[in-house]
This record gives sequence, C-alpha cells and structure tokens, in this order.
Amino acid sequence: MAVDYTVIVVYLAGMLAMGWWGMRRARSKSEFLVAGRRLGPAMYSGTMAAIVLGGASTIGGVGLGYQYGLSGAWMVFTIGLGLLALSVFFSARIARLKVYTVSEMLDLRYGGGRAGIISGVVMWAYTLMLAVTSTIAYATIFDVLFDMNRAVAIVLGGSIVVAYSTLGGMWSITLTDMVQFVVKTIGVLLLLLPIAVVKAGGFGEMKAQLPTGYFDPLGIGGETIFTYVLIYTFGMLIGQDIWQRVFTARGDRTAKWGGTVAGTYCLVYALAGAVIGTAAKVLYPKLGSPDDAFATIVKDELPVGVRGLVLAAALAAVMSTSSGALIACATVANNDIWSRLRRIGKAAPSAEHDEVKGNRAFILLMGVAVIATAIAIDDVVQALTVAYNLLVGGLLVPILGGLVWKRGTVHGALASVVVGGLAVITLMATYGILANEPVYYGLLASLAAYLVVSLATPATDTAVLAAWRERLAGRSPELASEPVAAPQ
Repeated sequence: MAVDYTVIVVYLAGMLAMGWWGMRRARSKSEFLVAGRRLGPAMYSGTMAAIVLGGASTIGGVGLGYQYGLSGAWMVFTIGLGLLALSVFFSARIARLKVYTVSEMLDLRYGGGRAGIISGVVMWAYTLMLAVTSTIAYATIFDVLFDMNRAVAIVLGGSIVVAYSTLGGMWSITLTDMVQFVVKTIGVLLLLLPIAVVKAGGFGEMKAQLPTGYFDPLGIGGETIFTYVLIYTFGMLIGQDIWQRVFTARGDRTAKWGGTVAGTYCLVYALAGAVIGTAAKVLYPKLGSPDDAFATIVKDELPVGVRGLVLAAALAAVMSTSSGALIACATVANNDIWSRLRRIGKAAPSAEHDEVKGNRAFILLMGVAVIATAIAIDDVVQALTVAYNLLVGGLLVPILGGLVWKRGTVHGALASVVVGGLAVITLMATYGILANEPVYYGLLASLAAYLVVSLATPATDTAVLAAWRERLAGRSPELASEPVAAPQ
C-alpha cells in the first residue's frame, strides 16, 4: 500500500499547491467568484463535468449498478440529461446576465429585490446540504485508505477543500477540478471499468451469472426514473453550484457547446458506473451494502499503484462537488443574505478588494459549518434528498418561469417559493423524507401558486422587463470595468 499512499499524498499536496497558485490570480470579485468569466471550451467542459459528477455519482452510481444492474445508470444519466438541457436551452442566456447568483437573476427579472432574499435562503440551505453530503463521503474513502476514524477523515478531507477554496476562490477550484476531471477519466473510465469487466469474466459471464433483470434498461422502475428526472434533471437547471460554473464561461458558445460536451461525458460516466457495479455483483454477490461495491472492488481487484490512482479518482469526485458546493454556499450567504441585511442596516458598500476578502472569509466560515454539520449527520441520502426537494419544489418554477414567461410577476414568484417550500417540508414530515410525494405535490403547488398569483397581480413594470431584456441580450455589463464581450 506504500505506493498507493504516495499517490494519494502527492495528489492532495497538488490540490493545496493549486490553491496557492490560484490566490495570485484572484484579485477581484469577478476573478474570485467566477474566474473572471474567462474559461474556454476545454477547461469549461472539464470543470463542469467535474462538479456534477461527485461522490454520489461515482460511489453511489457503482452502488446502484450493484443493486439494479445496468438500469442503475439512471441516476447519473438524468444528471447528464439536465446538464444537456441547461447547456442547449438556457446557458447562453444565463451567461449573458453577468450576475453572481441565481437570486440576483430573480431580482433582475422581477424587480424590487423581494424575490431574492427568500430564494437566497432556500438556495443557501440547498448548497449547504450539498456540501455536507460531499464532505461526509471523505469518511468512506479515507477509511479504505488509512482505516481512519470517521470524524478525523471528514476534518482532513474537508480542511483540504476549504484551504484551497479559501485561498484562490473559483480560480483554485477551476484548476483543481480540471486535474480531478483528468484523474476521474483515467481512474474510472480507462482503468477501473475494463479491469472490473475482465475480472468478472467478461459480459458473457456476467449475463450468465446474474438474473436477466440486471440487463433490463428499465429494471430500476419507471417511478424511480421519473423521480430522478424531477430531482436531478430539473435540479441541474437551477442550482447555484451549476449556474456559478456557467458564469465562468468566456461567452455564449463556450457555455452552450462546452456544457453539451460535459453533459455527454456524464452519460458515458453513468453507464460506466453501472457496468462496474454489475461486475462487482458477480465478484461479490453478498456485500453488506451496495455502496461498499466501489471500495471493495478497488481494494481487492486492482494492482498496487493503479489502486491508488482509482482511489484518488474517487477522492477527486468528492472534492470537485464539495468545493463547488462550498463556494456556491459562501457566495449565496455573502451576496444574497449578508449583503442585503447590511443594506437594510445602511452599511457602506465594500471596496472591490474588500469584497474579495469578505468572500474569502465567508468560504472559510461556511467551510467550518459544513465540516461540523457533516460530523453530526450520518444519513447522506436523507440530507441530499432534503436539499434537492427544497431546491426543486421551491425554486424551479419561479426561475424557469422568469426565463420563459414574461407575464410572471414578483408576487407570483414569492408565492411560488413560499407555497412550494412549505408544501415540500409538510409532505416530507407526513410521508417521510425519502418518499416521492413531497417533490411531486410540492412542485405542483409551486406551479399553481405562480400561475394564479401572477395572473391576479399587475404585470411586471415595463422598465424592469426592458432592463431584463438588455441583460439577456448581453448589452448591459456587470461593471464598468467589465465591458460586454463581442458576440461569438
């Protein structure tokens, strides 16, 4: 294991070094939060794929393959479909808005700032729980590597992510995510996938050893697939962690085509995880938990050195999602909640260099909160379900409605967030957190509230809509120092 340990230690040291390098580039708010909006197609595609394919997609995706066979790919597959939909239909408009958060988009579209503060609280809760669930996954990986205590593993892994994210912001995260994308591609797709299939005797032996249901594309069940679409496909369309990556794109074409490449990569990654899990079922038919499949096949079947690289790939998957969720959480907390409260208290606005320092402090603060919460929470699935239920049930309708329906009003948006959020919370308490009903009925309640209240209240002011159209067209820069880029 000495070689494997060396691979992991070198990898972690490299992440910290990139954080230090990124600090030298993060000189402004735009550089710190959205990498100066300068990422080209290759780097944009890699980092976007890295953030959406986290520990749940890697360890959880293999686990679903172990439990259901090839149809276990559907969870990650719907993530890829969501990213494709976002990239093809919405990303160009989102990139042209030149904002930092989803709540700022709602303020621009509806006016008045009233929709932003409530949506900011909901988005903050979502990004916090997303960061927590990613951080919990460190315990699984470090347990395999070092037989480490759960709390110590969470503190170690979380501290590394907090360190490089705090130092360089989005530049550091972008650089580390690009490395993580390469490591995941080599470790999971090019090494673990073919080795697992060969060790299981090839596809012919896998089919002979397992029930036919393991090779049924719909074996996981239609209702489960539908729920995945509602939660993950729609969740990809509106999450702050995803939008913040869209904001890093150099232009419309980069956002659209770079995201399309990343979404296609996710579809391939989904199938690979399911196949690896199916092979693990042949090799280890009686594991205690499906989520043990990834660690078991890596630990027992891979040669020294390769094992270290694949475990580094799993660590990369967790770190990419964790860092993306952390900077999203801090951005929302600072820009959508704390800054608004300061304006209410009539505090003087910060200078640009103070904004960088303030955002850095918020990443550190949110990082400590994430690590503490991760130590206190055991059930990753429940925490992630709560996060996505609140996100989709409370924010999907007002965000997409604002992008596609000009008759939507600020009152309709507020009603949609409040009614949808309360419905989701109430239904989770009634049916259980893992039930499908909360997101089904919460989303319907949110849609009904948005339509009824918007039609019953005066239309959005024409000046607000005119300013909104200017932003959508890319003719209104974020700052005087950030001129509008020429169309691509």
